[in-house]
Amino acid sequence: MRWLAALVLLALPAAAQDRAAVHGGPVRALAVLAEGGALASAGFDQSVIFWDLGTGRARAVVRWHAGAVNALVALPGGGVASGGEDGRIAIWPAEPRDGAPLRVLEGHEGPVASLAWRDGVLASAAWDGTVRLWAEGVPTRVLEGHRGNVNAVVFRDDGVPVSAGFDGTVRAWGADGVSQVIAEFALPQNALAALPSGGVAVGGVEGAVRLITANGAVRDLHAGSRPVVALAVNGPGTLLAAATLGGSVAVIGLPEGRLLHTLDGPGTPVWSAVFAPDGRTLWTGGADRRVRRWDAAAGRAIGPVEAEREAPPRAGLDAHGARVFRACSACHALTAEAGNMAGPHLHGLFGRRMGSVAGYAYSGRLARGDIVWTPETVADLFTRGPDVVTPGTRMPVQRVENPEDLAALLRFLEQATR
Repeated sequence: MRWLAALVLLALPAAAQDRAAVHGGPVRALAVLAEGGALASAGFDQSVIFWDLGTGRARAVVRWHAGAVNALVALPGGGVASGGEDGRIAIWPAEPRDGAPLRVLEGHEGPVASLAWRDGVLASAAWDGTVRLWAEGVPTRVLEGHRGNVNAVVFRDDGVPVSAGFDGTVRAWGADGVSQVIAEFALPQNALAALPSGGVAVGGVEGAVRLITANGAVRDLHAGSRPVVALAVNGPGTLLAAATLGGSVAVIGLPEGRLLHTLDGPGTPVWSAVFAPDGRTLWTGGADRRVRRWDAAAGRAIGPVEAEREAPPRAGLDAHGARVFRACSACHALTAEAGNMAGPHLHGLFGRRMGSVAGYAYSGRLARGDIVWTPETVADLFTRGPDVVTPGTRMPVQRVENPEDLAALLRFLEQATR
């Protein structure tokens, strides 16, 4: 394994002490740090934010990955590892000062989707179809067997790495690097959580949460209607949280497997979840850009880490279009002063060439700049979809299929981005 010294330049400027930070895009990953009462969050805006839970404010913000940050895991001593869309893993100290990681781990040929840590070994799962095991002083182990993207990895209570993937399989990896399929489902599996009992919980695109016991038996715990994208279990193993793209989080009591509460947030996808050491406080992150806190045992919201300070809507803007734009506001600011978020700001959008906003790290496709944004080209983008109009873009796939909604959005953009 190569533990590389981080002697690289930042792709984006670091705001090392941004005390009032809010993510500029959906919050994709969370980790409770091992020491100091701190929480780390990461997202589509390419940043990792270190939160001081005593004050509820950000104590450091780092932007280093060239793309979305998909995975976090706490390390001994209060540090954290982050895995990104760029295929790299960064090792951060508890108090990052200059925006550069302590070490960089390279080798994956696709986005890193999940990280896990146990007894000096870091496990990573990626969309290159592999699981990798990294440890100081020994070569990296590359585990192959999944057919397609590997979406999640955890260490089982006995220290065995377990992974889940797009192929619907859940695999336990032996010391010889050979996997045993311990469960197989008809649809892709997105999330795993290791349980103190020795089993693992798995969540999939069909909305099901299942328990795979230590002896290999599969037990249904919960059946939802929207894809499960994150799982978290508390320290005692008595509460399991399942976050969904539908915007709710199911809290399941263990070992009985009974649904205790459904936590309903702002109605946007919840991408990440992690329990605090007290065993009942749950942190979640989602498409609304916020890190939210819940009393999972009581089933009630406590509030976001950083209090929301939404600006009042400007007079004279199309109200219908403003409502449609809410889905875009998690990633795009309307003014140049607000800066770039997960996506570039939209000031002066119409008449602007694609890929031309200064200071934004565009994907290769958008950096070509062969489209000028007009009402017609923006309408085409949201009619056919970014994946068709600009293949290779990092922009989430979304379409506005209602003609009245699309017309209202275009009116709003013409008014609000001048």
